[in-house]
Amino acid sequence: MWTIYLCSALVAAVPLVAVTLNRLFPYLRADILYVRDLAWLLLKFARRRAAFFAVDRFLEQAAARPNNPFVVFDDDVYTFASTDQKSNRVANALLAHPRYAPGDPVALFVPNEPAFMLTWLALAKLGSPVALLNSNIRNKSLLHCFGCSGAKALIAAAELKQAVEDVLPSLKEQEVLVLLMVQSCDTPGIESFSDKVDRASDAAIPSSLRAHITYKSPAVYIYTSGTTGLPKAAVVNQSRLLIALAVLSANGVVSSDVIYLNLPLYHTAGFFIGFIGAIETGSTIILKRKFSASQFWDDCRKHNVTVVQYIGEVMRYLCSTPKRENDKDHKVRLAIGNGIRAEISREFLNRFGNIQIKEFYASTEGNVGFINYAGKIGALGRANFVHRKLFPYSLVKYDTECDEVVRDANGLCVEVPKGETGLLVSKITNIAPFVGYAQNEEQTERKRLRDVLKKGDLYFNSGDLMRIDKDNFIYFQDRVGDTFRWKGENVATTEVSDILTLTDCLKEANVYGVQVPGHEGRIGMATVTVKEEARFDGSKIYNHVVSYLPAYARPRFIRIKDTVELTGTFKQMKMKLVEENFDPGRIEDPLYILDDEHKSYVPLTAQVHSAIIAGTMKL
Repeated sequence: MWTIYLCSALVAAVPLVAVTLNRLFPYLRADILYVRDLAWLLLKFARRRAAFFAVDRFLEQAAARPNNPFVVFDDDVYTFASTDQKSNRVANALLAHPRYAPGDPVALFVPNEPAFMLTWLALAKLGSPVALLNSNIRNKSLLHCFGCSGAKALIAAAELKQAVEDVLPSLKEQEVLVLLMVQSCDTPGIESFSDKVDRASDAAIPSSLRAHITYKSPAVYIYTSGTTGLPKAAVVNQSRLLIALAVLSANGVVSSDVIYLNLPLYHTAGFFIGFIGAIETGSTIILKRKFSASQFWDDCRKHNVTVVQYIGEVMRYLCSTPKRENDKDHKVRLAIGNGIRAEISREFLNRFGNIQIKEFYASTEGNVGFINYAGKIGALGRANFVHRKLFPYSLVKYDTECDEVVRDANGLCVEVPKGETGLLVSKITNIAPFVGYAQNEEQTERKRLRDVLKKGDLYFNSGDLMRIDKDNFIYFQDRVGDTFRWKGENVATTEVSDILTLTDCLKEANVYGVQVPGHEGRIGMATVTVKEEARFDGSKIYNHVVSYLPAYARPRFIRIKDTVELTGTFKQMKMKLVEENFDPGRIEDPLYILDDEHKSYVPLTAQVHSAIIAGTMKL
């Protein structure tokens, strides 16, 4: 009898215990599920005895689901089988070339189109590391990026012929094999490649040709976005590419999903998440040449898209499009990416419906990543005990004025308490290696941080300032170098940019710090664009920034341009703007200065500029 009473009491107590646990530990279930998925991922790769790489997973999928659509581009559909066969043709055409040998590094200069994917798969089958060149770079930057990779061959799309010809003399000097995706080419030094591919066999490529590859072998070179200068070639090895395979599957993406890929394939997000991630899940990719806010939702409806990617300003661009009655008429259930602000996230969900947003953090060359698996708006991830044991990281104090970490009397870094902003550093280990940049040991060494928490340890310097709140959620604050110090205070550029774009007349704002003779630190400046059918209202903007920002954070200077320059991944370019400073003699664009006396932003004249430089006008 007592046993029955005891069992009944226990059963009755279960809901109460569950409610109590949920109140005390509201994110416990999410933490447990995350740890479960992480353990499953590690076990999955640990069980494979033989060497196994991303291209091997593609071959598995081609055998398992040959007739399933893998890539849809315009009106063309590429099944897994046809993708395999076409990539075999590319590989066999290369094998037949006397100046190519399996394993040779190759640079790929192709925009978003199926040829990019086919050629990468072909080179992967041949064991060649591939440099993914930004299809928008030209001249000096193109030569620089090509040179970083040590590539012996360049494969380029037909539409990029002129860009190749512009650097052809240098390529000839280096005896580079240059292949253009055309049927014929009469330019000396450039060979046609499409005709050779058409004549090549689609027979399978022997795996023995890539037998030399190990998990530490370079798989691809992906270039940093170049927000602060010439791009650096981050080395991504085969083990890192295997991790990329699991990103989509770890977030619930399955073979029946349709993925909308409009981000550049030459960069981390498009290549890792969209392309490589879909290889693991066996999903269908809707490939677009480039991002278009006006076509985005129509494409999603047309192709029954269920998963979308975002990066940088993409979500804000979508929210800026004219509202429609059918904004919520779609099948998108998941948006995965990074760089969305909390207020934009709320606006996006309110307008476009119940879409699960999975914000994550990772860098091209970094050795640590986070994902907001609990769905906290505004956060990029969550500090998890198990994750931290596997991939040790810390937030340490950083002096933005001296541009260096703060060290204690023992020469070690100082960890920041919860709630304070610190520099993210992650320990370099066998599980979390930092390979560095190709042929650039100086820049590689700059990202290494020694004697962090104890003498002799070695960490990766992410260059990102972050904060962990009391609930262990991680928030991005700013990039080192984008944060500047004025009047003894740190100014976060992203925060100021967000506040400026809340005004009625400003569409975009790129905020940065500029040096002023006779002053320590940097003073705030913003390059902005004005909304269509609006005009720049200096008084309104003055009242707005005074209402929302402390005096030290208010942009002292505003520059108006028609467009804000962005990198290929929608990050704002700052370096040239910082160099041009606030000199009306160098800048033809309208320039304004904050005037507290007139309570407005007023035109910056040459006389006022001279007074500032001479030190006769206080700032």
